[in-house]
Amino acid sequence: MKNCFLSILFAILAFVATSKTAAQSLPFKLGINLCGAEFGFQNLPGTINKDYVYPSESDIQYFAKKGFKVVALPFRWERIQHELNGELDDNELSEMKNFLVKCSRYNLQVSLTMQNFASYTKGDKTLTLGSSKLKFDYYKDVWKKIATALSSYNVYGYDIMNEPRNIFGKNWFKAAQHAIDGIREVDNNAYIIIDGENSSFSYDWKYDNNKLRKLNDPVDKIVFDAHCYFDYNHSGNYDGKLERKITPTMGVEKVKPFVDWLKKYNKKGIIGEFGVPGNDNRWLEVMDNFLAFIYQNGIPANYWAAGAWWNDYPLSVHPQNGYDKPQMAILEKYLH
Repeated sequence: MKNCFLSILFAILAFVATSKTAAQSLPFKLGINLCGAEFGFQNLPGTINKDYVYPSESDIQYFAKKGFKVVALPFRWERIQHELNGELDDNELSEMKNFLVKCSRYNLQVSLTMQNFASYTKGDKTLTLGSSKLKFDYYKDVWKKIATALSSYNVYGYDIMNEPRNIFGKNWFKAAQHAIDGIREVDNNAYIIIDGENSSFSYDWKYDNNKLRKLNDPVDKIVFDAHCYFDYNHSGNYDGKLERKITPTMGVEKVKPFVDWLKKYNKKGIIGEFGVPGNDNRWLEVMDNFLAFIYQNGIPANYWAAGAWWNDYPLSVHPQNGYDKPQMAILEKYLH
């Protein structure tokens, strides 16, 4: 049975390799979501090293030595800009710059991910992007200021919003275009990374996010960011009690619709989040086949996640007590 599944996988890979239509492939790179700066969302803006933390140089060094090429740094809008339309916070900006400098020492590029889900917390209220109190112009303003401050650093891309939610119709399209316009007023070099609605799920991308292909970037450096978890509801919770049968090609099947969409419209794409628990060899095999598929298609991907504060989070690949996590053995096969 296993050989049958592998035959199917290789057949898919062969079909993709010989397809006449191709996406605008980026160089295949594995990145890591290195978390901490977005933690403590219950207390915003919060106190550094109490409510949230920036990754240490030893954390950065570990993943650089493993062969990762890109670090994705999630951060909170409320910390970098305490008042909408206001100036960026000097202390937070300094932390971010220090992180970028540390990454550059190890030849790591950085993508900056606004981890706000299309909202902004002000006092006890949560404002939704596109509403009268969280205007698109505010969103353009913060990204223009971030790009102005950081464009001279080793920024690979600006991931303008992680998994935008509760923003329907054309609102996410409008918001994304405002952010693109603001960034391009000051930076034409970095990629602009666009997540999709509905948790940016790769399998449903063409239904939820087809309109995003019409976004306009004058330098044509938009990268569409789909997320791909392999459990039954693509949540990344991997609840074994609710899971249906686990098959080796599940990951390929869930990411292929996004890859096909990229090819159809000749767009650049990345898998901004994927991950599995390390205590089940079946999921490790699924991830291995998934990585083989996106490697063949030239689709970069960032593993979710790492960071010293994850503790016992099942998907974490942060080393513990000096030992690698089980997932790392699979990831290292694709770290060149």
